[in-house]
Amino acid sequence: MISGMDISVGGLYFIVINLLTFLLYGLDKYKAIRQEWRIPERALLLMAFVGGAFGALSAMRIFRHKTRKGRFKLMIPLFCLLWGYVIVHKVLEID
Repeated sequence: MISGMDISVGGLYFIVINLLTFLLYGLDKYKAIRQEWRIPERALLLMAFVGGAFGALSAMRIFRHKTRKGRFKLMIPLFCLLWGYVIVHKVLEID
């Protein structure tokens, strides 16, 4: 129970993975500005695929990061749709 709400393990995972993904994109943007070692694009996309799609999309817009990259412009919204579908079906318990 968190703040009077009953959160499942899946819900907690979803919150944590999105927060971590958001922070990872922010860190990559920070490193890009300073021309330092970068986080591989594969790792950023993987984080979005395993559940952090909404964090990735938020970070792309807030930090203006990876917004010109074709793979990110295509894959992140697709991952959001995929996870949105999963969440709706899980919450509504649709078979």
